[in-house]
Amino acid sequence: MRAISQDVLGGPEVLKEVELRRPEPGPSEVLVRVHAAGVNPTDWKHRGGRMFLGDPPYVLGWDVSGVVEAVGMGVTLFKPGDEVFGMLPYPHGAGSHAEYVTGPARAFARKPAGIDHVQAGALPLAALTAHQALVDTARVEAGQRVLIHAAAGGVGHLAVQIAKARGAYVIGTASAGKHAFLRELGADEVIDYRERDFAEEVADVDVVLDTIGDDDYRTRSLRTLRRGGLLVSILPMGGEELAARAREHGVRTELLLVEADHAGMNAIARLVEEGRLRAAIAGTFPLADAARAHELGETGRTAGKLVLTVG
Repeated sequence: MRAISQDVLGGPEVLKEVELRRPEPGPSEVLVRVHAAGVNPTDWKHRGGRMFLGDPPYVLGWDVSGVVEAVGMGVTLFKPGDEVFGMLPYPHGAGSHAEYVTGPARAFARKPAGIDHVQAGALPLAALTAHQALVDTARVEAGQRVLIHAAAGGVGHLAVQIAKARGAYVIGTASAGKHAFLRELGADEVIDYRERDFAEEVADVDVVLDTIGDDDYRTRSLRTLRRGGLLVSILPMGGEELAARAREHGVRTELLLVEADHAGMNAIARLVEEGRLRAAIAGTFPLADAARAHELGETGRTAGKLVLTVG
């Protein structure tokens, strides 16, 4: 099978198309013929630096949308021919930037019939991150005020929609050129972080979703929270110092690392089917052009998700 691999850490140029043996599903696993696979910031961060996966060679990619080709022993949820989408176990289950991939059956859900594989392939990692942060961790409720940083990004633009589906009042930070996009998604208030200090403009927030990880951003975000409020960061670094600063403000913090989640994928599928969640596609690239997708993603100028298509 064709796959995108790398032998060394480095820039997008280290990515190359290779031929690998097609994997076989083990017990409780499915083999999926990949039709589309999202590209996320964690992909180019792993490509360029030593993170969870250690040293290459390896195939990146956690997002999957495709068709079940075969099932392993004990799998009852799916049969060959079923259309599925899901996130491979993060971080060590990477490998979706290929024609075929195996993963635990319960990392997947049935692909909503109303969207194509590109839309479905854009959703899993980013939507699960947003859902686990806002629903499972923060338990956002109707009427609460939610501040989402980098609200036009991959996680951010899905978080806006998930928070709105929960009945929240949503405030997003983004550059001015992305404000109209966010208002179309339902954001109630948008702040240009380049021109205005959100910490001076926003107050009495119940939940902050930090998708940036910048220490200054997180410190200023604590000041926007009402007493007892919660900051959830999806970049789990500097937890003890952040928690100490939070206690000084009478608020709380949680650091989240996204997990593969069958129930979460089903919840995302329901939101899609109800018309309350959609991925904005910033660009699609054939599998062989994965390096171009990485180059564009690293500019930080896209709104929504980048997706590799696998013919």
